Order: sequence, then C-alpha cells, then structure tokens
Amino acid sequence: MATGRTHRPATRSRGIPEATVARLPLYLRALTALSERSVPTVSSEELAAAAGVNSAKLRKDFSYLGSYGTRGVGYDVEYLVYQISRELGLTQDWPVVIVGIGNLGAALANYGGFASRGFRVAALIDADPQLAGKPVAGIPVQHADELEGIVKDNGVSIGVIATPAGAAQQVCDRLVAAGVTSILNFAPTVLTVPDGVDVRKVDLSIELQILAFHEQRKAGEEGAAGGGTPAAARREPAEQGPDGDVPAVMPA
Repeated sequence: MATGRTHRPATRSRGIPEATVARLPLYLRALTALSERSVPTVSSEELAAAAGVNSAKLRKDFSYLGSYGTRGVGYDVEYLVYQISRELGLTQDWPVVIVGIGNLGAALANYGGFASRGFRVAALIDADPQLAGKPVAGIPVQHADELEGIVKDNGVSIGVIATPAGAAQQVCDRLVAAGVTSILNFAPTVLTVPDGVDVRKVDLSIELQILAFHEQRKAGEEGAAGGGTPAAARREPAEQGPDGDVPAVMPA
C-alpha cells in the first residue's frame, strides 16, 4: 500500500498552474455529485456552473489535463473523476496526523469525508497527558512526545495542525524534522517552513473579514443608490456585490 512518502502528485512536473490545481477539488466535488446521480456526461457549461467558475476557465483548466471533451456530448463524468483524482494524488492512500485535539481537532477527526477522498487519519496527537489513550472518532489520542515515532511508523507526509497559535510553529518544526512535507494549518498564525514543504492555511476569521468587506460594500452601494438612506430602512432587495474569487483555503 502506497503511503505517499515516495510519490508526489504529478501536477508540478506537468506544469499545471497553481490556480488550476486549486480549482481541481471544486470540479471533483461537482463531478462526484453527478456520478452519485448516475449522470454519464456533462457539458462544460453545466459543470462550470456546478463548480462556481466560468466555462472558459474550466475548459482551459481541463486542457492542462489533456481532457477536451466531445463536441455535442460533453465530458465523460466517470473518466473525469478518475483523471482528476489521479492528478490530485487521490488514487493512493495518504496517511494524515492531526495534532491538537481540542474542539476543532476533534471535529476534524470526526469528519467522515477523509476516507472517501483518499486520506486516512493515521493518528491523533495532543500535548495534554489527560487525553492520552482517550478515543476520539474511534482513534486513541497519543501524546505529543510520540510524534516523531508516529510519523515514521505510519509513513506520514501530511500533517494537520489544530493547536493554539503559540504552539503551532514548534509543532510544525517537529513535523518537518520528522519527515512531513505538507501541512494544513488551522492555527491562527503564519508558519515558517523550509523549501520543499507545502503549507495551506485555513483561517476562519480571515474568511469572515472578507465577507464583512463585501457586506459593507453592498450596504454602501445601497446607500448611494437610495440617496444615503440606510440599507436597513429600505425594503428593496440588496444589490449584488462585485464577483470575486475568495479561496476556501488561504495560502500561508
């Protein structure tokens, strides 16, 4: 069984732009939903709408994969699911460790979507000795002192950090030293990593601030359109704000 330690996804060697890579999971999610409904083919327009992108961008993204569809027929759903899964490295097993089993870490451990998407939670790790041995999502929590051995024994190359901000960099350093080469960071801090280590940052407060920005802009546009009347005092529906790509996962 492949562990992911000796095989890296092919996207960089094939010259696929990072922006395209970031959209591939969106296409895969939409295609998986179509597959579950036994839909055999899909047009670029339909798939683009389901993924939330424009069809021209989708066709360009798929051209990097060598998929161009069939005129008048569209794209084969099952083949695209396989092709994108293979490109993302999801056709093999990826053992993952989650460090920090507080409320967020426990919620991640209980998330049922990892296994169906090629990821296996190999271990849960926390610095609190009172959590050691306690099962979360059926997996016993292991103490942070065992981190290096856990990474080595399970061939882990992906680590998830869900610790408080103050502990995140130290945990990151230990994961990297143990051989982890990709990190998903939920801690509200920016991590410093050496070349060759990929970090993706999920910061819910940043996402909320971006949404607040768009809400403020929409309210301002309403006020201008209504001669300065506060939006809450009028009954007209709010105008739509400008379109913009807001990534679900922010790069660190």
